[in-house]
Amino acid sequence: MAVILDGCSGTRYLNEDQALVKDVKLKGVDKELREDASLYIQQDIMPNSRFNLALFNFFNTRHGKYKTTRLKNIGEAPHLLDSSLVDISTREIQKFLVYKGYFKARVTNEIKVKKKKAYITFTAEQGPAFSIRNFTYEIPDTTVRSLYEKNRAGFTQIRSGNRYDADSVMNEINSTYTLLKDNGYYDFVKQYIHVGLDSSLSSSRVDVKLQIYNPPGKTTHRQYYINNETLMTIRTSTGRMRNIRPDTAVIDSHLYFRDYSHRFRYKPLSRYIFLDYGAPYSVTRENLTYDRLYELNVFRTLKIEYEKDPDSSSLNVTIDASPLKRMSNRVEGEYTFNSGRNGFNIGNTYTNRNLFGGAEQLDVKLRYGIMFDNRGGRSVWGNVFNRDFQLGVNLIIPRLLVPFRVPSKIGTGIPHTTFSSSMQLFNQPGAFRNRLYINSITYDWLQDRNKLHSLTPVNVEYRDGRLDPKFKDSIRARGYEAYIKTNDRRYFNLGSIYTYTYNANKLNSYNDFFYFRGLTDLGGNTFGLVAKLLHFEKDSLGFRNFLGLRYLQYTKGEIDLRYYKHLGGERQLVARINPGIVVPYGNTYGNTDSVSIPFERMFYAGGFSGVRAWQARTLGPGRYNRSSIETEEARKNLTFLDQYGEIKLEGNVEYRFKIMNSFLGAKLKGASFVDFGNVWRYKKTQGFENGEFRFGKFLDQVAIGAGAGLRFDLQYFVFRLDVGAKVKDPQFSDQWVVKHLFSRSSREEFKAEYSRTNSPDQYRFLQYNFGIGMPF
Repeated sequence: MAVILDGCSGTRYLNEDQALVKDVKLKGVDKELREDASLYIQQDIMPNSRFNLALFNFFNTRHGKYKTTRLKNIGEAPHLLDSSLVDISTREIQKFLVYKGYFKARVTNEIKVKKKKAYITFTAEQGPAFSIRNFTYEIPDTTVRSLYEKNRAGFTQIRSGNRYDADSVMNEINSTYTLLKDNGYYDFVKQYIHVGLDSSLSSSRVDVKLQIYNPPGKTTHRQYYINNETLMTIRTSTGRMRNIRPDTAVIDSHLYFRDYSHRFRYKPLSRYIFLDYGAPYSVTRENLTYDRLYELNVFRTLKIEYEKDPDSSSLNVTIDASPLKRMSNRVEGEYTFNSGRNGFNIGNTYTNRNLFGGAEQLDVKLRYGIMFDNRGGRSVWGNVFNRDFQLGVNLIIPRLLVPFRVPSKIGTGIPHTTFSSSMQLFNQPGAFRNRLYINSITYDWLQDRNKLHSLTPVNVEYRDGRLDPKFKDSIRARGYEAYIKTNDRRYFNLGSIYTYTYNANKLNSYNDFFYFRGLTDLGGNTFGLVAKLLHFEKDSLGFRNFLGLRYLQYTKGEIDLRYYKHLGGERQLVARINPGIVVPYGNTYGNTDSVSIPFERMFYAGGFSGVRAWQARTLGPGRYNRSSIETEEARKNLTFLDQYGEIKLEGNVEYRFKIMNSFLGAKLKGASFVDFGNVWRYKKTQGFENGEFRFGKFLDQVAIGAGAGLRFDLQYFVFRLDVGAKVKDPQFSDQWVVKHLFSRSSREEFKAEYSRTNSPDQYRFLQYNFGIGMPF
């Protein structure tokens, strides 16, 4: 990118009669309106993104000229001065100011061209802002008028004394239309609403009058109500109904079902049909029915239609549904490589979307991974470094299964109860093996469209972690007792987890917004209370046991706070901060609390969504350097097992932009980023020199990485490739390792010295990360 930006001039390829737009200014517009007014400047005369223009020039020029045939989807073509677009922009800005109440606004433009570079200035004379003097309305239909008068205060933005704003008028029209469509006026259309203005008054004031006309030839608007028969027809997954005898049922005497697929129970579906018998027609409840039935994730298409009853003001409702295929199977695989290690993971996910006929979803996930160690000159398929086998089963039920009554129809979103069970078998030969079993019940529900709550009241874990006896003896002889107590242990945990998420529904948008996710994990409170009442005995190390197993007692908290800023087009800036801490209490080991937290509950830094210049579990804690491990064999066996902490701080700043509209069937996007962070031990711990957290020194121990990446957006998912470069590495006394990156001799000398002191580890200035989905 540096070569492209340095070598490509924005004007060198232009003809003599062409000029590249370099700057656009807007003057004379109030600060509160300036940003919105600038949106009316035609995009083709706004200054180019320097990177995107350089990218376009790089691929579309030859011998100092533009090619005849150009790759238009790469980068961004130069935005050339076009006087007709300048005039259009001038008129649009003036029109915008009029809409905002500046009826006498005038906008002019000025163009300056110098050395094929154009500078455009729009100057506005806003004039006085017209304010609203009186608002009146004329509604001949007395029932409609009464409904409008009763509800207007809840939605109107038109008030006497306020500056006139066309957006407020449109809000009045749209809100009035929705009000009527939600109260039985099925035939009502917006054309019946008219808003007139009288701005001929002196003193820059305007009168606003709203009128709602009656239908042609009629004296009133007719209200319609839902009839006592609502029919839902469910086709087969291929859309067939012919020559198939359906299952039929009647729920609550007015919901009729015909199921040609023979797969559904009707009571669960009835919870999400909000078209109640006798209720006035409502477009909001119609849309709510669409949203909730689609949210069940069992229907491919839905269509709601109404038929007027000729003898009454009733509507007969029919819902036509075609289900998705009931079962699916997905196979995934990936190849990983880093620092002399390589391997692969393969996974299979089986999904049944309608297990018991009520849109219950069953997911069965299998994953197997193996990593080889080819350090020390071994072949690519060297010794097996570790193996990992995982099995998980989730049953997701679209309602809250609780021992107390909850509303059967919830408009904010479908709640879920998830029963989950998982197993992990991990082996790192010669060092460590781990068996982990987890069973939980989780409730998810929406407070509103932006606020998601997730509560896991019961999370039961059993873990059996064992160090290889010879390896354990060798590291014990070197003083790694804390590491042994943390990892070579069996425990039982009964805990609860609560997560609150804000604005997750906006993550795929280009709006300006904050995202928040907070997690609280409490373990062992119930056991702690029972232990005090029943006086559980302690083992030789001071831990209380339950049924012969130690139980955990800790508090864990983590926050993920982000800000998304839209920069126009498909450009976005994202800033993120992600702190966390886990603190043991109660059932701890003497005064060394940190060994009471197992490996799985600790934090780690690095990875494809953290500090991307480091592989996961290879950064920290603090200024810890693995050269302090005395032998090469111990260093090898402790790989991925010794770099964790009870305290975490990570942060990211990422700029995202579009490169091409179409590349191998995907939209190609790019990103540049800066990451920072580390993990720390809660207290000074033997074997983790300089790894403890100290408030006055932790900023000096923050690692920094920077890089760039590509995103292949296939609409339904995103393939991502990021390359991160180490800039500041806190494990060294001279932390700014970036100075070695651009000199081959310096880089090789540094890597050789590192290999001498940290063998078999190898230092990598660059880390490649491949993943599915955005990092955050």
